[in-house]
Amino acid sequence: MFAVFEDGSRQYRVQPGDVLVVDYRAELPENQTITFDKVLLANGGGTSLIGKPVIEGATITAEVTNADFKGPKLEIQKLRRRHASRRHTGHRQKHTQVKITGINVPNLQVVETPAAK
Repeated sequence: MFAVFEDGSRQYRVQPGDVLVVDYRAELPENQTITFDKVLLANGGGTSLIGKPVIEGATITAEVTNADFKGPKLEIQKLRRRHASRRHTGHRQKHTQVKITGINVPNLQVVETPAAK
């Protein structure tokens, strides 16, 4: 069983037990449950449901595992040739790491449920 949902103008394909990194949410502490309701597609093993644009009543629940996950360091260096002018800055984007705990889609026949990873 898997589903595709949209969050922050990005689409993610998930199964129960997957860990993924989404946009930073300051209001969420660790071990809190978050619900994603923009489910675009769901597959139960034998049948699929495709939303137009979303599947009505479908939700994906996830648990926050790391509230302040930082991305890789981005080095920004500006150099003007022949002017001895240099500028060096860096940036690390904050993200929220979540673990998918369940996929709830009404009217979807699930052939088999995989064990959580």
